[in-house]
Amino acid sequence: MKSKEKMINSGTNKNTIKAIGMMSGTSLDGLDIAAVEFWETNGKWSFKLMESQTVSYTSEWKKRLETAHTLSGIELTKLDAEYGTFLGEEAGNFIVKTKFAADLIASHGHTVFHQPENSFTLQIGSGAQLAAKSNCLTICDFRTGDVAFGGQGAPLVPIGDSLLFSEYDYCLNLGGFANISYDENGVRLAFDNCPVNIVLNPMAEEFNLPYDKSGDLGRKGKVDERLLNRLNALSYYHQQPPKSLRREWIEAEFLPILNKTELNTHDKMRTIYEHIAMQITKDLSGKGKMLVTGGGAFNTFLIERMQAFTSTEIVLPKPDLIDYKEAIVFAFMGVLRLREQVNCLASVTGAQKDSCGGVSFLP
Repeated sequence: MKSKEKMINSGTNKNTIKAIGMMSGTSLDGLDIAAVEFWETNGKWSFKLMESQTVSYTSEWKKRLETAHTLSGIELTKLDAEYGTFLGEEAGNFIVKTKFAADLIASHGHTVFHQPENSFTLQIGSGAQLAAKSNCLTICDFRTGDVAFGGQGAPLVPIGDSLLFSEYDYCLNLGGFANISYDENGVRLAFDNCPVNIVLNPMAEEFNLPYDKSGDLGRKGKVDERLLNRLNALSYYHQQPPKSLRREWIEAEFLPILNKTELNTHDKMRTIYEHIAMQITKDLSGKGKMLVTGGGAFNTFLIERMQAFTSTEIVLPKPDLIDYKEAIVFAFMGVLRLREQVNCLASVTGAQKDSCGGVSFLP
């Protein structure tokens, strides 16, 4: 568990809203919690990250979340309540520890199913339990509204990219999946590029490591052109956005190709790094600056391979923003929901219209 305090922007006023964002990603690195102050001045949003903490999952929690998609209906419902209780207790402990007087908690939950083409998505972590255990207004379930309007329900972070990080030409997050966000002709576009830690972490576990620190395992391997070409030929990469990736796609499309090769793990990882770098940089103009956050931003080998393919400047911010940007943005989405303002962009998700997503629970 780690705790940090950092001022990202300065200045505040009486209109400040205090929000806690909670984020659990597909890579299952842990639960990110960010305490943030937001304020709006002349139509421009600013924020200050006051406190932050990552709660590492125990091996039991990690296993339960990894296998949640295999559970029966009653077992999954039970897990939803128990995980919501866990989130609420951690939020309550965080509030007591930091003395942060939150106006609301915004929780991403943990994604179990994501099939917008079948009109459903599921992020567990009961909002009712979270609100009851934390004794704080809770907003969660941010994706289902957009899916109901025909959207992908993802990615959601671009509203924060647009309103909080507008000085960058691109915003890239490297988590379980890579996703990118940018403006084109005054319209915000965003989509998932490719898998990252969701495939790299299990391979690192073959060496009894939780992840490939600095890309050292992949750096030892060699690129296999045949495997690289097969991965790059996957139909998803040739679709136009809006589009998004999910665990189901990994299991059905990506892993079967990977499992057919007899390459050693170092060479597989090296080839995947090349694949990731190529898929991300093909969407860059070669100009401007790109903000890179998420756990993969600490992977120096991956950053090197990306920079080798583009002249767009790759900007790595301070570690607290790398670690907590998604939690910050979910806190911001909760603020926008509280104010009944748009927090989900149809230009990003392909929905019929912009919407204000999130379900509220009073303690």
